[in-house]
Amino acid sequence: MAKPIPNFAMKLLLNRLRQHRERLAQIYQTSPPGYRLLQLSPQDLKQQGISVLVLDFDGVLAAYGELSPVPELDEWLQNCLNIFGASQVFILSNKPLAQRITYLEKHYQGVRWITGVRKKPDPQGLETILEYTGQPASSVMLVDDRLLTGALAACIANVRFTYITRPYMQIWKRPIPELFFWLLRFLERRLVQWY
Repeated sequence: MAKPIPNFAMKLLLNRLRQHRERLAQIYQTSPPGYRLLQLSPQDLKQQGISVLVLDFDGVLAAYGELSPVPELDEWLQNCLNIFGASQVFILSNKPLAQRITYLEKHYQGVRWITGVRKKPDPQGLETILEYTGQPASSVMLVDDRLLTGALAACIANVRFTYITRPYMQIWKRPIPELFFWLLRFLERRLVQWY
């Protein structure tokens, strides 16, 4: 479960929201409802000038707390490795569990986890990826299911963003955390609309 946000962190978050509200609102308003990772074409991204793909884990690749991506994404992930090259596909999760890292290293060799950085919305993880790859921010795409973590980090780092509006969930398996994150997603959409 997420830890309570200290007062200074809340002020920083609200300040960053204020600075990037227009772009966050645009992301929210232009993202198709019910959008999942499987609907995102790696070929189309490559044609649009994306050379580095950054994926969140919870909600994007799997339901909260799961240790491996959902099976339906296997072919999609292999396709990404073929199109971008494994060294250009990153996982940037606020929950980089050792079991997840081990699983991806075994099944998707070369995909890199970004660890040891401050959690999103801090842009440190994305800035680290920009340093590793030497690519301009305009050629990097972050895919995430949260507006006030992933999308805000993308706005701050000035990288491109795809908003997953239908995250993977297993409410029957982990009802309390899944409902908590469902509520967070709902509240952050309202905040972006009204703030």
